Amino acid sequence: MKLVFTLLGALLMVGCGGAPLTDRLEHYEGGGACGGTAANTSISEQMTAAAVDDTSATWAYVLEEGEEAIFTRAWLSENSTQSIDIQYFIFAMDNVGIIALDYLIRAADRGVQVRMLIDDFMLDVEEEDVAALNAHPNISIRVYNPNVGENTFQKVRGVVSDFKGFNQRMHNKTFIVDGRVAITGGRNIADEYFDYDQDYNFRDRDVLLMGTGARDIQTSFDAFWSHPLAVNLVASEAAGVDALEFYRSVQAYACDPENFWPEIRALIDGIPDAIPHLIEAGRLHRLEGMRFVSDVPGKNDAKGYSGGGKSTEALIDLVASAQESVMIQSPYLVLTDLGLTLFADAVARGVEVTILTNSLCSTDNLEAFNGYQRIREELVGSGVKVFEYRPDAEIRKRLITAEKQARSGYVPTFGLHAKSMVIDHSTTVIGTFNLDPRSANLNTECVAIMSSAAMAGQVESLMREELDPANAWQTTPFSNPDFHAGTAKRLSTWFRGIVPASLL
Repeated sequence: MKLVFTLLGALLMVGCGGAPLTDRLEHYEGGGACGGTAANTSISEQMTAAAVDDTSATWAYVLEEGEEAIFTRAWLSENSTQSIDIQYFIFAMDNVGIIALDYLIRAADRGVQVRMLIDDFMLDVEEEDVAALNAHPNISIRVYNPNVGENTFQKVRGVVSDFKGFNQRMHNKTFIVDGRVAITGGRNIADEYFDYDQDYNFRDRDVLLMGTGARDIQTSFDAFWSHPLAVNLVASEAAGVDALEFYRSVQAYACDPENFWPEIRALIDGIPDAIPHLIEAGRLHRLEGMRFVSDVPGKNDAKGYSGGGKSTEALIDLVASAQESVMIQSPYLVLTDLGLTLFADAVARGVEVTILTNSLCSTDNLEAFNGYQRIREELVGSGVKVFEYRPDAEIRKRLITAEKQARSGYVPTFGLHAKSMVIDHSTTVIGTFNLDPRSANLNTECVAIMSSAAMAGQVESLMREELDPANAWQTTPFSNPDFHAGTAKRLSTWFRGIVPASLL
């Protein structure tokens, strides 16, 4: 029976390819002149002007809003002069993905060296797209832990023969420009992470780091890029494509105001003017301490589905040493006995432990929610304060600044995707780590651990606001909000109980 479930899971996860981007953009021709072709001001010049160029320090700026997160990445790409290195679990060829691709191609046209490292499992690129991108002398693409095989049968056979190896994915998310500025956090590259989806959007969080912290992230990226698990993505000779026409089509799509509004481009152009205001408002923080902790490629070589990793150990140490409070946001909350004991011990020594996770109404992952249901009663019973995100959280009207959503009335479901902690009102953790066995033992993860009372206060204040009844339901030993989801979704979630907790 176990083999049957393994095979079925493999078949479901391998999936099928979609239409190449070259076909989807066939109606866009000729390119355009909506974006800059050369850097208007270098990132180094901006850092000097903002007095954040001390090479021995790290400055941090928290990216709470999806639209701000996308135009910050766009401005950094447009003003890069040397290199752009990106590492993502998901890089979707949807609206946001195509616009991001346009900025990367424009940077490469200026001579910037662009390296893209994407996890193979969630790669949304067809062979023709690979051929076009690889044709550019300044763009290199590698995939992490590719599932080897010339057809679906061979790939499924590979999954079944090494199921743990297949499940060891790269969940890191980093965006590094000129080796001096980096963004890390929960966001992948897809519409729903930047408030551009019309059905479901994630409430997420990134942090922009300048200085020493950015260099540490660069070192981590280089380690992944040079590892044998990072394999060059090469298209066959049969995947003939006109690369220049491909680039022009991508540019024409991005220049269409229906796809990327002129108002957003105006915000991108206005970033240099906004920086002094951010400093004046106290939102650009000079950190007292900073650690970037990343798992090594391959995570661990322990037998079975355990073994942990550097990120797991770092987070356990933080919770175990907390003296006053632990505030957590995690979209998935599937704890092992070790995790349950860790939080119970913290409560027992007088630490206030508060966790916000998704409700059944807001979650995008029914398997993970089923895993959470299995431990919810014990977790709440230990004294941990647990809240579940509302799909219609009132705060979305402030966090979703995209004009596109304002005009539609904020209809899409709002689901939590931020992976953050604030410890003792002084240490902030922003990264990719979900509180589940997959992050703990299988996926490579990364977290930025930052010491700054001012920054911790800023992040924690917003996290506490999200616990208000208009934004979340509190779970108690006597009640939970599952009934809001309706019978069909509750039943569908119940059936997910067949999935072993170690794989969630």
